[in-house]
Amino acid sequence: MSENKDPQKFVYDFTEGNKDLKDLLGGKGANLAEMTNLGLPVPPGFTITTEACKVYLDSGEAPAELREEVSAHLEALERKMGKKLGQADDPLLVSVRSGAKFSMPGMMDTVLNIGLSDESVVGLATQAGAERFAWDSYRRLIQMFGKTVLGVDGELFEEALEAAKHAKKVTIDTDLGADDLKKLVKHFKKIVKQEAGRDFPQDPREQMDLAINAVFDSWNTDRAKLYRRQERIPGDLGTAVNVCSMVFGNLGPDSGTGVAFTRDPASGHQGVYGDYLQNAQGEDVVAGIRNTVPLAELESIDKKSYDQLMKIMETLETHYKDLCDIEFTIERGQLWMLQTRVGKRTAGAAFRIATQLVDQGLIDEAEALQRVNGAQLAQLMFPRFDDAAKTELLGRGIAASPGAAVGKAVFDSYTAVKWSRSGEKVILIRRETNPDDLDGMIAAEGILTSRGGKTSHAAVVARGMGKTCVCGAEDLEVDTKRRRMTVGGRVIEEGDTVSIDGSTGKVYLGEVPVVPSPVVEYFEGRMHAGADDANELVAAVHRIMAYADRVRRLRVRANADNAEDALRARRFGAQGIGLCRTEHMFLGERREMVEKLILADTDAERETALAALLPLQKADFIELFESMDGLPVTVRLLDPPLHEFLPDITELSVRVALAESRKDANENDLRLLQAVHRLHEQNPMLGLRGVRLGLVIPGLFAMQVRAIAEAAAQRKNAKGDPRPEIMIPLVGTVQELEIVRDEADQVIAEVEAATGTELKLTIGTMIELPRAALTAGQIAEAAQFFSFGTNDLTQTVWGFSRDDVEASFFTAYLEKGIFGVSPFETIDRDGVGALVRSAVEAGRATRPDLKLGVCGEHGGDPESVHFFHEVGLDYVSCSPFRIPVARLEAGRAAAQSKGSDSR
Repeated sequence: MSENKDPQKFVYDFTEGNKDLKDLLGGKGANLAEMTNLGLPVPPGFTITTEACKVYLDSGEAPAELREEVSAHLEALERKMGKKLGQADDPLLVSVRSGAKFSMPGMMDTVLNIGLSDESVVGLATQAGAERFAWDSYRRLIQMFGKTVLGVDGELFEEALEAAKHAKKVTIDTDLGADDLKKLVKHFKKIVKQEAGRDFPQDPREQMDLAINAVFDSWNTDRAKLYRRQERIPGDLGTAVNVCSMVFGNLGPDSGTGVAFTRDPASGHQGVYGDYLQNAQGEDVVAGIRNTVPLAELESIDKKSYDQLMKIMETLETHYKDLCDIEFTIERGQLWMLQTRVGKRTAGAAFRIATQLVDQGLIDEAEALQRVNGAQLAQLMFPRFDDAAKTELLGRGIAASPGAAVGKAVFDSYTAVKWSRSGEKVILIRRETNPDDLDGMIAAEGILTSRGGKTSHAAVVARGMGKTCVCGAEDLEVDTKRRRMTVGGRVIEEGDTVSIDGSTGKVYLGEVPVVPSPVVEYFEGRMHAGADDANELVAAVHRIMAYADRVRRLRVRANADNAEDALRARRFGAQGIGLCRTEHMFLGERREMVEKLILADTDAERETALAALLPLQKADFIELFESMDGLPVTVRLLDPPLHEFLPDITELSVRVALAESRKDANENDLRLLQAVHRLHEQNPMLGLRGVRLGLVIPGLFAMQVRAIAEAAAQRKNAKGDPRPEIMIPLVGTVQELEIVRDEADQVIAEVEAATGTELKLTIGTMIELPRAALTAGQIAEAAQFFSFGTNDLTQTVWGFSRDDVEASFFTAYLEKGIFGVSPFETIDRDGVGALVRSAVEAGRATRPDLKLGVCGEHGGDPESVHFFHEVGLDYVSCSPFRIPVARLEAGRAAAQSKGSDSR
C-alpha cells in the first residue's frame, strides 16, 4: 500500500494512521492507529513521525514546525480527556515512548507519568483516592526521567529504592507505603540535582519536550546501534515517538499490567500465553523486577477483563494473520490496549505457526514460506542435549528460547565479551537483563536469569537473536557482586561450567553431551515426517521445504571433495557438486608425490611423478562420480600455490643448517630448500596458482583432465551416468582459458578414442578476479559455464586478505558502521555484486546458453542467495550442512519475485 503523507506533517493522531504506515509512524504508532481503527480500547494519543526524528538527528534540533503541531495535538487530546497536562487538581498524564519501524525491544527509551509535579501529585492522589499510587507514580517518573532524559546513573535510584525497602524490612516495592514513597521522591530529587546539576523540572510541557528529544537521541545510543548491527536494521530509519494518555496498572489489586501472545512464541502451540502482574506498571513486567503470574491466572483474578482480552487477541490474530505480541493494562477493572505487534518467535515456533495458519486458511503456502527464513532453519539444525546422558540438575526456569547451550558461568556483560573474545564459551547469568547487557548477550552461548518470564527483556531479545535462554529460575540465587550463583546451598563460581536447555528450562551443572537435532536426522533420512509423527516440528519443516523446492528456480549444489561428503550432501537435497577442490586430494600421504613433481629437473622425472598421481586421482573421481551418479560434478583443477604442499621455509632452513653444521646434510632436503626458495612469494594468493600453475607445470592439468575423463568413461561403461564439468581456476584473460581448453579437448579426445566412449564433458572457469568479471564477454567465448568464486572475488575487489583482516580490523569496521555485515559473510551488492551482475550480462550476451553458478561461501548465505536469484544464476553451491538453508532461501526468493511481478 502506498503511503499518502504530507511531507510537512510531523504529527498524526492515533485516529489518522494505519498498520501500513510503519516507515512513517514506526511499528508501535502504526499498530496503535490500527487498533484504534478496529474499535479496540486504546488510550487516546498521537505519534511524532520518523521524519521529525531524522531532521532532529541531522540538524541537532527538532523541526521548527514540530512544537506548534505537538501543541495542537496536545490541546485536542486535552479536550478529548477533559483535563489538561499536569493541571493541579486532576492532571492529564502521558507516556512518551519510542517506536521504530522494526521492533527493537528495550533498546530505546520510554518515560511514563509525564505531567506529575510536586503540585499535581497531590491532585492525582485526591482524584484517584489513592495516595500511595500517586506517589509511586511520581517516584517512577523521576527515576525514569532522571536516567533517560538527564543521564543520571540508574543504579543510584535502584540503590535508594533498595535502601528504602531494607529500612522498612520489606522485599518488594508494593510493600512501601505513601510516606515511604514521599521520602523516596525527596531523595530521588536530590539525586537528580546532584548528578544532573539541575532540579527535576516541574513544568509538564518541559518534561514532555525533553522526553521527546531524549527518545530521538536514544536511536543512536550504543546499545541501539549494536542491536541494529546484530539484526541488520538500517541506521538511517529513525524512530517515531508516541505520546499516549496514561492508564494506570498500579492503582491497587484490581489493576495490573501484562503481556500476552496469541500463541506460544517459544513453541508455536496455541493456548493462553503471557505474563500478568497486579498493581504494576508495564515496565515492571518486561524488566523482570517482580516475578509475574501466568496470564491464565487473570481469569480468576478478573474474569471480565480476561474474557475481553481473549476476544481481542482472537480479533488481532485474525486481522494480522500472525502471532501477535500484546501489551495491556487494567485500570480498576477497565482493560486498555497499549501495543500490539507481530511477535518475535523462536525458529521452531516460526515453522509451526506458518503451517498452522495455512491449515486455518489465514494464509497460503507462498505466504507461509515468507514467514520463515534460512537463519531460523539453521538454528533448528543445531544439536540438542542427549536425554540419555547422566546429568546433575541445578534448577528449572521458564523455557524462553530453545537450544542447548554449554559454557562457563559469567555474571556481567564485560566478562562475557572478554572471555568470548579469548575463545571461551560462556553462559551469561543475571538476576534479570537490561538493554545495557546486550553486548554480553550477543557474546554468550546462552542467557540464564533468576527473574522474569517469557516476556522479560532477556526472553524477548534472546528469541529475536536465536539465543538459548532460560528465565525466571527462582531457585537460583544470583550474586553478581560476589560473582557466584547459589542453588540449595551449592555454590557455582564464575568459571564453572553449566548447561542450559532453552526447550525445557532445565539448568545443569557441568557439560551435558549433545546429539543431532531431529531436523538434521530428518534431512539425513533417519526420521520421517508425517501427520502422526510425534515430532510436529519436523512435519512443519517438511511441508515448507517441499513447497520451497516446488517453486524455486535456483538449483542447489554442494561443495564436496570426497564420496562421504557427497553422499551426505545428496541426502540433504543437493542437486550435484558445484565445487570439488582437487587440492584436498593431494594432502596426507600424497604430499611427497607433489614434492617429487616440484623437484623434477627433467621431463622424464616430471612425467614419472604425474604418472604416479594419475591412478590416485582417477580413483578419487570414480568414487565421487558414483556417489553423485546422474548429477553434475564440477571439478576444479588444482588451485592453491605450490608452497602449500611444501615444508615451511623457516623450519626447512633450520633443519638444513643444523644438518650442514653436523656435516650430514640430506641431498633431498637441499634440493627441496632450493625449490622452496625459488617458489617463495610475498603474496602467494596473488601469485603462482590456479591456471598460472597449470601453464607453468607442463602436464599437470592434462593429468587431472585425463583422470576425470578416464573415471567418467569407466563409470559410463559400468552403466552409470557421470556428468563431470571441468573448471579452470583464477582465469584473468581468455587466452589462458583457450590454451588450457585446447589441451583438455585433446586429452578428452584421446580418452574417448581409447575407451570407445563418448564423453560430453563441459569446460568452464571460475570468475574470481575483477578482470575476469570485466572481460566476461570475451571469456564466455571459450567457457561453457561460469562459477563465481566469491571468496577470492571479494578479496581481490576489496584488497583484503581474508586470513588477516577478519582478525585485525573487521571488528572495528563493524562497530563503526563501515560494514553492516562482513563482506565475506554476505555478498557486497554494490561492489562485488555489481561485478557479478555485469559478468552475467556480458557472458550471456556472448553465449546465451552459458550455465552460471556460484561456489563461494556466499552460496549458503540467505541474503546472498536472494541476490543470486535476482541476477539470474542457475545454481548456488555450498557446504553440505547449508544445503537445506540454500534450498529454503531459493524458494523464498522465487516466491518473493513472483509476488513482486504480480503486483
